[in-house]
Amino acid sequence: MIRTARRAVRVVSDAVRSVVAPSALVRSAQPDPVPDPEGMFTAEEMPSVEDIETAAADYAAACDRARAGDRGKRKARKILDRLPAGCYGGWIVERVPSSRQTPDLDSIRATYARLGLGPVPMRTCAPSLRITEAADVVALPAGPEAASALAA
Repeated sequence: MIRTARRAVRVVSDAVRSVVAPSALVRSAQPDPVPDPEGMFTAEEMPSVEDIETAAADYAAACDRARAGDRGKRKARKILDRLPAGCYGGWIVERVPSSRQTPDLDSIRATYARLGLGPVPMRTCAPSLRITEAADVVALPAGPEAASALAA
């Protein structure tokens, strides 16, 4: 009952804010700039614009194929995950233990708390490469000049 009332208040509050100050509900469209990683091309090593366009188009197409493959796997797993192990036609369905390991963060947090070490140190993940096809192509200088041109 209390949870329903809180949810109703939150919905009404969000609705009012969306009319009065819609920008308050949206995060900044411009994320903080991420510095370039080590090993960038020097001015002499820069590939041609055509090579860059080809690589970007190939990357975008590969991402689309990967997403389509992921959707297909999710659709098939809706059935396969619920099957008991066995032989079905020409296919064997079985479950095998994984060799991957991941840290048990709950256990680590409990250990840190027990030893009084404070919060578990975390670090951010590496920045993701995002390729977007430009609708309106604007020629910008490459390298550090590009950052100052974008900031203007």
